[in-house]
Amino acid sequence: MARQETEREDLLREATALVERIELVSREAASGEHVVIGFRADGALSIYFGTDPAFHFNSLGRLRRAFCGGLLFKAEQGRLVSLRRVRRENEVQLVRRELAEEEQAQLLADVHSRLREVLRQCDENQLITVGKVPADADVLGRAKIWLSQLGDVTIADLPHAR
Repeated sequence: MARQETEREDLLREATALVERIELVSREAASGEHVVIGFRADGALSIYFGTDPAFHFNSLGRLRRAFCGGLLFKAEQGRLVSLRRVRRENEVQLVRRELAEEEQAQLLADVHSRLREVLRQCDENQLITVGKVPADADVLGRAKIWLSQLGDVTIADLPHAR
């Protein structure tokens, strides 16, 4: 793990694992938080809200990883664990902690709420496209379908995209 953290890269340009991706911003606050939604080749979705939070799903639509409130979360056997960075003089360690049932339920509710809000904004034409890759792909239409088909947010067995 890198010892120095930097701002998240330009996802539209550099997130090549997301073969289709779109960057959006609110029509009402064009200088506000940017949302990037992207799909891997197998259909797994990732969504970034500015630099925090970010949610990553597998191809079955289950949450596999998240970055929220400065913590990393990953799926392990259908549960979420948090990974907190602890900086030492010569290294950065990840300290693992299993989430309590209430913490996990709250995080899932927050993810669900955020995703529903993005869908609402899409449906009400409140988002402006900043850019997309590839330029001729209907990434927004695909994202709206994915978001509208999402029921309760469930946790993957593993943190991997597949």
